[in-house]
Amino acid sequence: MKNLIFVALPLLVAGSAAQAKAAPASLKWGAAPPSLPSGAQMAVVSGDPTKKGKFVVELKMPADYAVPPHWHPTNETLKLLSGKLHYAMTDKIDMAKAKTLTPGHGVTMKAKMHHWVHAPAPATVQISGMGPFAITYVNPKDDPRH
Repeated sequence: MKNLIFVALPLLVAGSAAQAKAAPASLKWGAAPPSLPSGAQMAVVSGDPTKKGKFVVELKMPADYAVPPHWHPTNETLKLLSGKLHYAMTDKIDMAKAKTLTPGHGVTMKAKMHHWVHAPAPATVQISGMGPFAITYVNPKDDPRH
């Protein structure tokens, strides 16, 4: 009986991990909202970023995709799922000041902290926070809604 538990438990854990990894494939991807530069795709993992409460979304960014300096009224947590992502807490995109995220690593941008992101090659990032999600660009000319 003990041997059965030792064999079955790893199989159950492995099965659960495989199911968890398989779930994002079933996400419904569409164009990112107009508050982000065109070219990215977004899928809602949980919650509703337009409403009050916790949300998680994934954003697929094409090569050389950037979100110019901006800020949010609430904390924003990024976790890189694939690719590479440059970011910095500055009012202008300056690659000399950029830090780099690699898959599995993340960063939290505190509420009202000015920051930007740049994907040099295709990348997928998970974004979580408290809704409603809002973005204000440091330079209004960078806002794709205008």
